[in-house]
Amino acid sequence: MTKPFDNINVKNKNKLLNLLRADIMNLEKDNNISKTIMDKNTICIIMSGCIQIIRNNYNGIDTIVETLNENDILTSSMSYIKSNEYEFHIKENSQIIIIDENILLNYPENSKGYYNQFIKNLFIILNDKMREKNERIQILVKKSIRDKLLEYFYLLRSKSGSSNIYLPFNYTVLADFIGINRSALMREIKNLKNEGFIETKGNKIKLLY
Repeated sequence: MTKPFDNINVKNKNKLLNLLRADIMNLEKDNNISKTIMDKNTICIIMSGCIQIIRNNYNGIDTIVETLNENDILTSSMSYIKSNEYEFHIKENSQIIIIDENILLNYPENSKGYYNQFIKNLFIILNDKMREKNERIQILVKKSIRDKLLEYFYLLRSKSGSSNIYLPFNYTVLADFIGINRSALMREIKNLKNEGFIETKGNKIKLLY
């Protein structure tokens, strides 16, 4: 998995951040980020910790839209950033780097190898993020809970090349990821097991279909 500063040594990383006038922020667990940091054209790099983007629904039930972990990137160009329906919750103590996109694109030393490497890394990460969003859309457009689950299992099987797949998170997070409540998820998991579609052991799932 590509990281923002892959193939850039510490000296050049520090020089790059200094010339880009990057801001480094330390965020405490269980707080919310003020969205004013994303008011301008900015790129936010998660250096450590975990941040969740949560949608406040009209019915009072919050939905986790996205979970950002170490080396993930958030840009102000994403449509939901400035909407009042969304907030950024600090799930774990986190450190982020904020970079002005205008400074990045008009970097005075853009012939430097480390600058070009940084741009390449960002492009790869954002491309991977777009692919992941498209995969999630494939799941969310399915009408039934069963179809959502089977589509997700199929994607995991395609990536691993095996009928033995491992969920990258627990069932509570999986329920948020596919847009249903946890009790409905567990009922459908039980039904799939009883009907011989799957076998489960913790986060390991064996596909029998």
